[in-house]
Amino acid sequence: MEGPSARSVLVTGCDGGMGLGLKRDSAKSSPSFGTRWMTKSHLKASCIQHSPQHVPVSHTDVTDPNSIQAAVGRVQEELRGSGLNLLINSAGARRHSTLATETAENMALIYATNTIGPLQTSQAFMPLLKEAAEAHSGQGLSCGRAAIINISSVLGSIEVVEAWGERQDVSYRCSKAALNMLTKCLALEYGDSGILCVSVDPGCVVPRPGDGMGPVTLEESTQGVLQVLANLSTNSNGTFWDWKGQRLPW
Repeated sequence: MEGPSARSVLVTGCDGGMGLGLKRDSAKSSPSFGTRWMTKSHLKASCIQHSPQHVPVSHTDVTDPNSIQAAVGRVQEELRGSGLNLLINSAGARRHSTLATETAENMALIYATNTIGPLQTSQAFMPLLKEAAEAHSGQGLSCGRAAIINISSVLGSIEVVEAWGERQDVSYRCSKAALNMLTKCLALEYGDSGILCVSVDPGCVVPRPGDGMGPVTLEESTQGVLQVLANLSTNSNGTFWDWKGQRLPW
């Protein structure tokens, strides 16, 4: 399986889930990804260039603008003027709730990480993304040029409202729907600057039972997402995909 031809990658949310999977599987995909991977643990980050190595970017809190700016400075040092090719906003939070039990506190906490965090991180790293996009101005949109990938969820699809009977998780659904709108806004604003912006649903990632049946495994999800990223192009800007490569409705 080939990954996207990105030269430098920053991933948030590497203490678990998709972020951890991308960090772990980056070694397998490093020839395709090219050079440098940066990762952030949950509300944290790291980078790779020219070899399958991980460069820690400290314990960056994606809900804290000052912490994010400090991470930008660290990444600039590592990239040395080459620009950031791919930002994957994977840090996320979730609290189980129903319409009857949801609270303003939950909503605020989940939005801070799932929606405001990606916004602030994208804003802060935009100069580096633009730098990479300008360096490859003769190319169409792709993860190898410059891109923002927001790790979302089909639970945030207003049209589908999937699995409502199984789990309502109102704050999570609303935060991911808002993240999807952020993706569309980013795509409209920065597509002409050479920056691809896409939402991706990694699926319900949990360990499978002994019979091998059930939701997607982390490895399957990670490899699926990497394949999706490899196939994104100019026509993909502002779209929403699942890990199997199927386009999802907003």
